[in-house]
Amino acid sequence: MNPGCRIYRNITRPPRELVEQFRDMPVANIDDCMNRTAALRYDICPYGKKELLGTAFTVKVAEGDNLFFHRAMDLAEPGDVIMIDAGGDPNRSIFGEIMVHYCRKRGIAGIVVDGSIRDAEAIAAMDYPVYAKGVTPNGPYKNGPGEIGGVITVGGVVVYPGDIVVGDADGVIVIRPEDAPALVEKVNAQKAGEAKSIDLIEREGLFPRPAIDEKLASMDIEYID
Repeated sequence: MNPGCRIYRNITRPPRELVEQFRDMPVANIDDCMNRTAALRYDICPYGKKELLGTAFTVKVAEGDNLFFHRAMDLAEPGDVIMIDAGGDPNRSIFGEIMVHYCRKRGIAGIVVDGSIRDAEAIAAMDYPVYAKGVTPNGPYKNGPGEIGGVITVGGVVVYPGDIVVGDADGVIVIRPEDAPALVEKVNAQKAGEAKSIDLIEREGLFPRPAIDEKLASMDIEYID
């Protein structure tokens, strides 16, 4: 046994056709249908292409160290999103332009790190999904320890290997595969309802919100002229 220095080889990934049902779904809509608690923290922001979709390939690294991310790049499969738990430390970058090039070439769907990156301008020009907490030119160490394929925390959200990861300009959300089929139905229903609301606003200038009216009516509000 060597706690804190492990690589789990077997990762169960959901069917690709299930993952693809979330393509082009707004993260905000998905989060609404998950009780508004499933999104990574606001400070995990896009630094490249904003559309992200894939399955979580989990990595835990020591703060400011990328040794186990180097190995993860070789082990991840096409369609995976490498999710890196770097402890939330923004003071030392975990990767930069060259490692992003390698991930893109291997068909990895994107990278999310609870930590910093560098070469931000070059990464932005690559049109590849990268989400991070910040940017710093300070490079990483390569000493370990670390883990691959375990349960991690990124942006305040617990991430299991094989989770479905969706990202857009608003941020990133993580979905357990067993929740996905019912969630797809809920999100599609919400999107249809929103489309009707927008159509009514555009055609008639109306935005009925009975639940809001009911809540305000219950509050005994004093109106002052």
